[in-house]
Amino acid sequence: MSNIPTVTDLYDLEHTIAKELLEKYTYPWEALKELKAFILALGETLPKELYDHPEKGVWIAKDAKVFPSAYIGAPCIIDRGAEVRHCAFIRGSAIIGKNSVFGNSCEIKNSIIFDDAQTPHYNYIGDSILGWHSHMGAGAITSNVKSDRTNIVIRCGKEEVATGAYKIGAMLGDFVEVGCNSVLNPGTVIGKHTNIYPLSRVRGVVRENSIYKTAENIVMKESR
Repeated sequence: MSNIPTVTDLYDLEHTIAKELLEKYTYPWEALKELKAFILALGETLPKELYDHPEKGVWIAKDAKVFPSAYIGAPCIIDRGAEVRHCAFIRGSAIIGKNSVFGNSCEIKNSIIFDDAQTPHYNYIGDSILGWHSHMGAGAITSNVKSDRTNIVIRCGKEEVATGAYKIGAMLGDFVEVGCNSVLNPGTVIGKHTNIYPLSRVRGVVRENSIYKTAENIVMKESR
């Protein structure tokens, strides 16, 4: 049995408009290569009475709140009830989920933010997937490229999955809390209901229902 979480291990797919895309794959990062085409196809099917289509490749729910200083690059879907705050930078190939918050001076590209997730302040989200009710503390970032530009391998102990891609950020399961100013290294996978301490440097797989203090000090919640 693999210790590397799959799509269904990490996410309740009833809480994202990207369900049809993600359920096609075993591992969540596999879906990112198809995200741009998926958004463009899905956007054309969204009901006009619920979504504005201000420019090619951009769909914004009529009840979403988008501040005037935000940059919205195509393709992008901003779902119902979402809030995109001042100076947010959506570079494209992004889904901002229902009732989620994409905050001031945050940047996103080629990523999925599930419903009710929050990246409120100074976050970079690149080639990543943030699950339902996940939260990135202020200044927390997903690093998506290794310094040597080699392809990313997802590791859990001695187990490995080669991704064949050199850009993958972090996969955050549902209800993950990432502390302020943490760095999630390329290919980080964090299981559901896990908390990451502020100022952490995280890599590899972190089990669900745990508290990550350091790489050497991870406490399982059910044992507390």
